[in-house]
Amino acid sequence: MSTVKSDKQATVPPAFTKRSWVLPAALVEDLYSPSRRPGGRPRRTARDWAVDFACFLLAVGIGLMSADVLDQEPDLSPAMAVADQVLGALACAAVWLRRRWPVGLAVAMLPVSLVSATAGGAVLVSLFTLAVHRPFRYVAWIGGASLAAAPLYYWMRPEPGLPFLASLLIALLLGVTVLGWGLLVRSKRQLLLSLRDRARHAEAEARLRAEQAQRLAREAIAREMHDVLAHRLTLLSVHAGALEFRPDAPREEVARAAGVIRESAHEALQDLRQIIGVLRAADADDAGRPQPTLAALAALVAESREAGMKVTLAERVPDPAAVPASVGRTAYRIAQEALTNARKHAPGTEVTVSVTGAPGDGLALSVRNAAPGGEVPHVPGSGQGLIGLTERATLAGGALEHGPTPEGGFEVRARLPWD
Repeated sequence: MSTVKSDKQATVPPAFTKRSWVLPAALVEDLYSPSRRPGGRPRRTARDWAVDFACFLLAVGIGLMSADVLDQEPDLSPAMAVADQVLGALACAAVWLRRRWPVGLAVAMLPVSLVSATAGGAVLVSLFTLAVHRPFRYVAWIGGASLAAAPLYYWMRPEPGLPFLASLLIALLLGVTVLGWGLLVRSKRQLLLSLRDRARHAEAEARLRAEQAQRLAREAIAREMHDVLAHRLTLLSVHAGALEFRPDAPREEVARAAGVIRESAHEALQDLRQIIGVLRAADADDAGRPQPTLAALAALVAESREAGMKVTLAERVPDPAAVPASVGRTAYRIAQEALTNARKHAPGTEVTVSVTGAPGDGLALSVRNAAPGGEVPHVPGSGQGLIGLTERATLAGGALEHGPTPEGGFEVRARLPWD
C-alpha cells in the first residue's frame, strides 16, 4: 500500500501539494505519507479547521437562540430547561468529533433531538456531515429516522406561536435541505476524485505507450544493426574461407584479404557494441545514427564485389535520393539481406540486382542469383532473414515474394509504395 501511495504522490503536481490547505483532507489524504497521518486518520487542513470552527459557531448560535425561547414554553420545568441547555452544550462540543465518527455522532443525536431544543444546530451539523462523508444508505436510514422523529418532538413540545403543521413543515424542509446540501457536496467530491483518477490513469497509459514506443524503436534499431552485422560477418567468413582454401595465393591477395578481414571484424565489433548500447539504453534516440537508403545501394554492391561476388546492378531510378527515406531504407535492407543469402547459399554464382520505379508507380526491387555449381552445405537458421524481410516490406506498405527460379536459382522480389 505504501508503494501505491508513493506513486500517487509522485504524480501530483508540486503546485497542488502547496495549495492542499484549501482542500478538504478527504481529497488530499493520499498526498500524505504514513508518518504524517498519526492514528491512520488524515490530518486536517487549514480549510478543515475553518469549516469545523464555523460549524461549531453555527451549532452554538442556534443553541443560544433556542435557549432564549425556553422560558416561553409553559409546560417546561426549570430542571428540564437546565437539562436541555446542558445537552445542547454537550452536543455543540461533540461537533468537533464529526469527522472522526460521523455515523456515531448522527446516531447519538437522534435521542438528543427528541428532548433538547438547544441541540438543534448540532443535529443539523451531524446530518450534514453524515451526508458528506458516508454513502447514501447511511443517510437514508439515519436521516429518515431523524426526520421521522420531528412530529414526535413537536407533539411533546409545541413551538410557541406556531401551529403544529407549520412547525413540522419548517423542520422537515430544513432537514431535507441540509441533507441535500451534504449529498451535493459529496457528489462534487466524488466527481473530483474520479477526474483525478482518470487523469492519473491517462498519465500512466501515456507513460506506458511512450515506453512501448521507445522499446519498439530500440528493437527496430537493433534489427537494423543486426542486418549490418550479419553482412559484415558474412564478408569476414568469405575472406577467411578464401585464405583457408588458398594458402598458396599471391602475397598481395593474402594481404588484401587480411585487410578486409581486419576491417570487417572491427566494423562488426562496433556494430555489436551499438546493438548492445541500444538495447541497454533507457531512451530510444536514433538521432545521429543515419541509416542507409537507396542512394547507398551502389556502395553496397561495390562492397560485395570486393568480397569476391559477381554482382550486376541494374538501377533504373531517375533520382535515388528522391525516394522516401523509409522506402529507400527498406529497399536497401532487402537488397543487403538478399546478397547475404546469395553469398551463403549460392557462393560463386552471378547475382543480378534490379531496381526500377518512379513517383506514383512504386519501387520494384529484384535480387536474382543463378543456381549454385555444386552442393552447398546447409546453413543453420536459414529462412529467418526472409521472414524479417517480409515483415519489413509489409510494414512499409508493400509486399515481398521469394522462391526458386525455373533455372534452379533463387529470386527475391519486393514491391514498395512510392507516392
